[in-house]
Amino acid sequence: MKAVVYEGPRKVRVATVPDARLERHTDVLVRVTAANICGSDLHMYEGRTDFEPGRILGHENLGEVVEVGAAVDRVRVGDMVCMPFNVSCGFCANCENGLTAFCLTTNPEPGRAGAAYGYADMGPYEGGQAELLRVPYGDFNCLVLPEDARERQDDYVMLADVWPTGWHATVLARVQPGDTVVIYGAGPVGLMAAYSALLRNASGVMVIDHHPDRLAKAEEIGAIAIDDSVSSPVEQVLELTEGAGADRGCECVGFQAHDPEGDEHPSMTLNNLVKSVKFTGCIAVVGLFVPTDPCGGDSLYRRGAVAIDYGTFWSKGQTMSTGQCNVKNYNRQLCALIHEVGARPSWIVSHDLDIDDAPEAYARFDARDRGWTKVVLHPGKPG
Repeated sequence: MKAVVYEGPRKVRVATVPDARLERHTDVLVRVTAANICGSDLHMYEGRTDFEPGRILGHENLGEVVEVGAAVDRVRVGDMVCMPFNVSCGFCANCENGLTAFCLTTNPEPGRAGAAYGYADMGPYEGGQAELLRVPYGDFNCLVLPEDARERQDDYVMLADVWPTGWHATVLARVQPGDTVVIYGAGPVGLMAAYSALLRNASGVMVIDHHPDRLAKAEEIGAIAIDDSVSSPVEQVLELTEGAGADRGCECVGFQAHDPEGDEHPSMTLNNLVKSVKFTGCIAVVGLFVPTDPCGGDSLYRRGAVAIDYGTFWSKGQTMSTGQCNVKNYNRQLCALIHEVGARPSWIVSHDLDIDDAPEAYARFDARDRGWTKVVLHPGKPG
């Protein structure tokens, strides 16, 4: 099968590799028809993680079931399914409590919880930027999609990660109707957080970035675009909120946050949020932070630490919640919003490409080239 294989920093290629296959009776085999390139894939692409050369990338996957294991009861051959990026068992203590991003059984590495397809330090599972994908615990990990999935793949594939993660940000931030929300980052997750906050009836959603094309996408849905290259984003938020600060804040950038001049500051967005959110406000952090960053330029963050303005955070009585998204908590209800209500998360998609275009797509997306907001690869077509 064809697959997008990592070869080293800023090097991926489309290679012919052995077909994915069933390995256990609980597995499902999926012919992948849509696989997103995620912003967090870029951390591996840039060599900022310990992702091994030769592995297949891709954790936002959708496709058609072509084979099921003998112990699979619910999923059928021919079903169109979307898989949470979390590879989870469904029966450990964390999974039973809905914490599927922190499954206790699927990552064999000692001292780790949580697994994912094609991702550094998250188990041995190959990614789905390939023609075939093995899905462990298929009955639990496959969301069977409605009958319009074949025609609306760009909407439904967003259920694998990017939309649930954006929604997760609004849940962690406790967004309520009428709240004002500030979101740092207008990448795919930040845009999905803005979309989610508006669906949750926030009264005003401010999105901060310095890429004009991404800020324009935020404005398309009625969010307020704030360009942090013009003036201090904190001052702009305070001005828009009459000095009080936003009720809720979402960090959707992560440890590779850059200022408008291009310099990297792992703690920048966290500290800006502390200053931008009101006294007693809630902050959600869904941008990726890692325990170690040996290739990073920040000496503190090389060991996973950031210099947060904790005194200000404490004195303001704020709450901060964080962690990877437990996709299964949200993907079924968000699927219903697509199918029943007409939600269109595919609004963020800028490019639908063949799998052979993956090397160029990674390079263009990583460079933040104008207009490259979200890429969907199509390894194959449903039968």
